[in-house]
Amino acid sequence: MRNVLRPNLLTKMIILVSFVVLTCLVLATVLFSTIFSNAIEKHFGERAMDVAKLAASNDQIIYAFSTSDPSSVMQPAAETIRELTGASYVVIGNRDSIRYSHHNPEEIGHVMGTSNRDVFEEKQSVIYRGVGVSGDAAKAKTPIYNNQGEVIGVSSVGFLYEDINQEVQNYRRQATQWFSFVLMLGIIGAIVVARKLKKLFYGLEPEEISYLFKEKGAILDSIHDAIVAVSRDGTIVTMDKKAREMDYFHQFDIGDSITHPKILEALNEIDRTKDVSNKKILLEKQIYVMDYSPILDHNELQGIVFTFRPVSEIEQLKKEFSEMKVHTDNMRAQNHEFLNKLNTIYGLLKLNNTDEAIRLISDEVKHRQDFIAYLIESVKNPMIAACLLGKANRASERKVDFDIDNESELQPLPDGMSEQAVVTILANLIENAIEAAYQARGANGHVKVSFTDLGPDIIFDIEDNGHGISKEDEEKIFKEGYTTKVVATNHGIGLAIVLDKLELLGGEIFISNSDLGGARFTVSLPKTNDEGGQSNEESNSNH
Repeated sequence: MRNVLRPNLLTKMIILVSFVVLTCLVLATVLFSTIFSNAIEKHFGERAMDVAKLAASNDQIIYAFSTSDPSSVMQPAAETIRELTGASYVVIGNRDSIRYSHHNPEEIGHVMGTSNRDVFEEKQSVIYRGVGVSGDAAKAKTPIYNNQGEVIGVSSVGFLYEDINQEVQNYRRQATQWFSFVLMLGIIGAIVVARKLKKLFYGLEPEEISYLFKEKGAILDSIHDAIVAVSRDGTIVTMDKKAREMDYFHQFDIGDSITHPKILEALNEIDRTKDVSNKKILLEKQIYVMDYSPILDHNELQGIVFTFRPVSEIEQLKKEFSEMKVHTDNMRAQNHEFLNKLNTIYGLLKLNNTDEAIRLISDEVKHRQDFIAYLIESVKNPMIAACLLGKANRASERKVDFDIDNESELQPLPDGMSEQAVVTILANLIENAIEAAYQARGANGHVKVSFTDLGPDIIFDIEDNGHGISKEDEEKIFKEGYTTKVVATNHGIGLAIVLDKLELLGGEIFISNSDLGGARFTVSLPKTNDEGGQSNEESNSNH
């Protein structure tokens, strides 16, 4: 349960941004004050020097030195300069440092409060900070020359720090007002951003987001299937450990773009339908069941999550329960068929036609016993025998006639040859033959299977009386996704699986016309595979 006393994301954002902005403003204010104070002091010192030189070059002031009463001429001129320039005082003194002008008339005639040695002896203009009669001030002194170039006096100008500080305070007050305005903008901005982030994070707090992120990683690691999440443009954004171990995705990393056409096709398909779906896909010569679901935001596709399950793992589980499944399929098919025949027998008995009922029962028992006995006698591999029995029942369901050549015989498979791969090949080819015969002939459909292991190869022939396969389609039918079925949902991969298993066994497949009127598929499997069960490069050519 969320702690209501703990600050939420909005409060944290406001506090954090406010603290950062306030800290920056305080530091900026301190730095500004220091720099500004130094600049102001330098500025007023230079300004005082400019005013001092202005007074030293004033013709009235220079002329007044030659009069009998210099103060009467200098005082008005000096005061005019002080008022015009804003200086705190403008003092004119003679060679003996006696004041001829001062903003306080009572000070006229008295000795100046600071030394004029550098001005008179060194003939230098100086800027300094000093305390005089008027107080602490930024001062400037410069010599006054007569027309003969002789130093006849000194011009001393000052700006009291009392006035300077007042002006600095005015600037600081304005800066503080602007900084406060910036602080308010920062707080308002923090509130707006925090609300936006809160909405984007679905109201979750940072601790909750962190937990969900860790939880997501743990969930991905615990899932046995390979999971790949991509963005709308096909860029990989997430891959779990299982996906990285796949041969196909081993070459990809986060940020790379998906290039497989079937995955891109699924991405485009889900962009249109916004619906969860699945299909089989061939990746690096291995078949996977690919589930894919959209990542939506307001019904807009943002990405897609793919889940890949190897068909080989499913087949491994199927292998463990294959006999049970075969018996279940047989029982289901036999139940359907026997129910019809039981109804027929019941009708014959109700009509007191017992002889015909007994004959029907005898024929059925004999046919079943003969077929099973033949499989037991001729097919020494239980998995293949079970597959043929299951497909016979499948054909019976479809009302398709299913025959096995009486001369067919098959000994146990050679060591190293995968019986599961052989069963997969037979099951897919026979299923296709049953469907082709049923679609073309209905109840008159006919499928024939023959096999032999005489010689260096094991040969299987699967024939049907369907429409056959044209020369143009012979190359297409082995491509993933190609199908001739009327309802093609998740079809078009059976022959691609057949081709994959043939490559595993080093076998070949040939297509020809059947005497039944349809197609004949001939499968040749070498009893010895030089490459130890791996793909035979020479078997890649399809005939």
